[in-house]
Amino acid sequence: MECSLLLFSPTGGTKKAALILCRALGAKTEIYDISRPDFAFAGARGDGIAIIAMPSFAGRAPALAAERLKRANGGGMPCVLLCVYGNRAFEDTLVEMDDIARQCDFNVIAAVAAIAEHSIVRQFAAGRPDAVDEKNLAEIGRQIGRKLAEETVGHDFAIPGNRPYKQTAGAALVPQATAECIACGLCAANCPAEAIPVADPAQTDRELCIACMRCVEICPVHARQTDEKIREMIAARIGPVCSIRKECEYWL
Repeated sequence: MECSLLLFSPTGGTKKAALILCRALGAKTEIYDISRPDFAFAGARGDGIAIIAMPSFAGRAPALAAERLKRANGGGMPCVLLCVYGNRAFEDTLVEMDDIARQCDFNVIAAVAAIAEHSIVRQFAAGRPDAVDEKNLAEIGRQIGRKLAEETVGHDFAIPGNRPYKQTAGAALVPQATAECIACGLCAANCPAEAIPVADPAQTDRELCIACMRCVEICPVHARQTDEKIREMIAARIGPVCSIRKECEYWL
């Protein structure tokens, strides 16, 4: 079986969780990167299974990823939704993904919520997905595989979340270059929102930035940072709910 992984994973946590699911399905995996401006996908019934994987941004699907996903044509392919969050809450992310997937003609057969290290406040869910998560996700993958083997698979389950979706504000934390920036251009070349000018990678377009933290994650000299005081405010606000370990959940 082949797995088409439609992936938005700016800092790598979502990718780790998604590949665990793919391995559990025993699937050969081909990645379609939603972070690329030229993302496209066209599937067809009988072409294996699709996994749509993205992180939750403040309880919603990342707006940029959601818009790019709408270009996909599922062609009736069975599909698993995977939302990854930083141990706070995923809120309306999965129902938003579900609505888009069905509009794109995917046959949603399962939904999964998994945990990865928080992309902004890194002490929350640090090191996750960990060995326990891997075990749980592998078992979820096996259960999805058994459902897929049935003659009829479909969307006969309720995914938690609300419609209309919660309202979200724009990016509160926009990473900026420090004096240590060596202008290598790696951040500009890999920014999903194209918010960093290739000609001047020390700059950031605040209107385009989605605060995905990829530039912070990949900078080879750690020269891109967010405002420490704002990070501390966020940590204080979400700390009480992020400090209690949450486990993977699934619906199928």
